[in-house]
Amino acid sequence: MVFSYRSTSVRTELDPLVAATGLVAAGLFSTYVVYEGPDTWSVAGGIVAEVVVRQDTVRCTKDGRTLEHPWRGDPLGRVREFLDGLELTDWRAYGWSAFELAYAVAGRPVDEGVLLHLVVPRTEIRLLAGQALVRSVDPQEAALVEKTLAGLEEGPESAGYLPVGVDIEVGAEAYRSSVATVVDRIRSGELQKAVVSRVVPVTSEIDFPASYLVGRRANTPARSYLLHMGELQALGFSPETVVEVGTDRSVSSQPLAGTRALTGDAAEDRRLREHLLADPKELHEHAISVKVAVDELAEPCRPETVVVQEYMVIKERGSVQHLASRVVGRMSEDASAWDAFAAVFPAVTASGVPKAAAYDVISDCEPRERGLYAGTVMTVAQDGSMDAALALRSVFRRNGETWLQAGAGVVEHSVPERELEETREKLRCVADRLVAVAPESATASAEVVAGKHSYV
Repeated sequence: MVFSYRSTSVRTELDPLVAATGLVAAGLFSTYVVYEGPDTWSVAGGIVAEVVVRQDTVRCTKDGRTLEHPWRGDPLGRVREFLDGLELTDWRAYGWSAFELAYAVAGRPVDEGVLLHLVVPRTEIRLLAGQALVRSVDPQEAALVEKTLAGLEEGPESAGYLPVGVDIEVGAEAYRSSVATVVDRIRSGELQKAVVSRVVPVTSEIDFPASYLVGRRANTPARSYLLHMGELQALGFSPETVVEVGTDRSVSSQPLAGTRALTGDAAEDRRLREHLLADPKELHEHAISVKVAVDELAEPCRPETVVVQEYMVIKERGSVQHLASRVVGRMSEDASAWDAFAAVFPAVTASGVPKAAAYDVISDCEPRERGLYAGTVMTVAQDGSMDAALALRSVFRRNGETWLQAGAGVVEHSVPERELEETREKLRCVADRLVAVAPESATASAEVVAGKHSYV
């Protein structure tokens, strides 16, 4: 069956954040991804086609038929083949990849969980200032989206939400011990850097759309996202992109390494920034991360085109400030966006140097597989473009469990207490902005954007 998108442009004066949150809070889609790109907010709802990578199979669904294929070595070739074969003009896929996708490709054992999940949506809404482009293969659903957009209103700016308390000290002592162990392994020559993380449980029921709205207003991410796909729900405010691929074959990666808090006090923030820019440990951690990014982009790109465009600039991301660099290049004619993704995934800033040795350390220090944490939320399109955000500063929910997760880059001169404090600083980006489901209504998130509840 050949599907075709029909497009309608709708005028709207809504803030794109409010419009995107309101559409999913209204319950229009059981499967959805909200993705904030560099200049557009997108809402992808429903499924026309779907691809799911697991431990040893790639499951592809289109035209109401599902086929499952075994894979060996690298499943991304199967994923690309499936998407390229879609009989749908101007498609765009949305979804996520687990950190352990890298383990599977490297031949390491992984659990039975999902490693990559992408959907081509039934309906896609692209939101710009003053305009919504509604694209759908279902005219009735498109009409419902337009009606819902027309009925949404901006909520007043006040602090009337139901906050959730999160104990970010959970696991603190175990984390100090893990950092000390990793420092010993680095000093023994096993590796140069490893990013180890800790999990903090969230015991209250979270209103994901409302938490995304509140959190995004308080954060300054490179990308943000809100998704519900299968058993997984997540929202997050990504500090960096793993890879960006343009239609002109340009490739970019944005390593961030080196962190200090943002307190809201200008003098204190300046003092912390100056300390960050002068800290030998932080400068070393950042430099080796940038070197890896340069080496990795040289694989899919013409080597002479790979350059460091920005180096050690300060980027403010919600409750923290980072050392940030940008590495760019241009792909060779025989390379694709998937080649660029494979070259840099997982992000060196969330794994380590060298990556293979860091995998050993992460597996030894962390009690369970990461899943989406330190993986990506991503889009990839028929025109060859791709945008993959590093999945950090997020809250996750699966199988009845909700949690936060944060890590820090450990190098030879790391101090356990300082690395623990860095995880606290990162956790606050999300922990301080979670919204509980209103006890009197399971539809509180829809009421946020209708102005019946007030959120900052």
